[in-house]
Amino acid sequence: MRVELAYGRHGTAVEVPDSAEVILPTDEPGLTDEAAAVTAALLSPWAGPPLQQLAAGAERVVVVFPDLTRPMPNRTVLPPLLAELDRCGVADDRITLLCATGTHRQATVAEMLELVGPGIVERYGIVDHDATSTTHVSVGEVDGVPVLLQREYVEADLRVVTGFVEPHFFAGFSGGPKAVCPGLAASATILEAHHPRRIADARATFVTRTGNPVHDFVRAATALAPPQLSVDVAINRARQVTAVFAGPLPAAHDVACAHVQSSAVRTVDAAFDLVVSTNGGYPLDRNLYQAVKGMAAAGRIVRPGGIIVMAAACEDGIPVDGAFARILAAARTPADLAGAAGAPELDRWQAQVLGRVLARAEVQLHTDTLDGPPLPEALLTPAPDLDGAVAAALERLGTGARVAVLPEGPLTVATVRPQP
Repeated sequence: MRVELAYGRHGTAVEVPDSAEVILPTDEPGLTDEAAAVTAALLSPWAGPPLQQLAAGAERVVVVFPDLTRPMPNRTVLPPLLAELDRCGVADDRITLLCATGTHRQATVAEMLELVGPGIVERYGIVDHDATSTTHVSVGEVDGVPVLLQREYVEADLRVVTGFVEPHFFAGFSGGPKAVCPGLAASATILEAHHPRRIADARATFVTRTGNPVHDFVRAATALAPPQLSVDVAINRARQVTAVFAGPLPAAHDVACAHVQSSAVRTVDAAFDLVVSTNGGYPLDRNLYQAVKGMAAAGRIVRPGGIIVMAAACEDGIPVDGAFARILAAARTPADLAGAAGAPELDRWQAQVLGRVLARAEVQLHTDTLDGPPLPEALLTPAPDLDGAVAAALERLGTGARVAVLPEGPLTVATVRPQP
């Protein structure tokens, strides 16, 4: 049978045996009026006061939104939020929009226009966060480490964060506090949040927050300078808003995570010999760094010694900015990537997760841009012909091989049922 895959901007498809198990999250319908739902959530949040009460007397307001690596429907969520601030009497020049990049690159002018829309770019001041800049101030310490956050955020009278909630491969879930840390944090703070010892913990994984050392740090760091209002959304495969969760942290984010977990988690009876995965399509699969998430999702259900065929467009390449390309080029074995020893460094966290996956299974990568070097150096096998890669893997695995497909990649959290 032929299975449609979320891949790049336009998708692709793969031929797999009719016996393959196609594992998808529940695809909830989009809201009839998404903008009205956002406005309703601002007027009547899950907990805490409405936006109108929070905005009263606020001279400086910041609105935080996700960067270009996230499929957040900014152009759906931001307009009603900004319109409500206008109705609250907050003038445009008192509002600053902060793009929460973490350590990711900043957007080009064209990318920012695509991300939030021309009307917002023209009307409001936008600051694209740079983790290496000096525009961070200390708000306290977590585990003895200073927490440094974007000055504009810290000094605002009203802080509003927006995000979309999806399972996250080592922080449990996206959205909520991640908009602040790592979203608006300085490099030193981000390195501690992603310290090798935190990433190495078995609890640093999908949909796990209790006892998760990455989530614990993120939540504690954000609590030092919390937003007065968090606006999280859930989305479907068409990137439509399916639910809105507004309120203070952690209450609103807790409700959002529970909602998403109920639709994203799927249980399978046993591990698979071959897993075909994606990274959820554009913009989630815009580079190899991000595509590690889809590999990690497949790694949860592939048997030791099995094969993962990963389809990710990677239109931005590895990318060349950051340290991920350098770390991959220096690695010769999965152990070179997966180690938890040593001081934290930029992008080491992604390499650690990739190393764990590679220690469990062979990974073949189908991509638009990386079907040759440096993939062998990164311990990944190029798969320029997606159907051919699956057919060859099945020939190697033999008759009766168990096959699974994750068309939405890490947006589905598949888990092997514990054996009695």
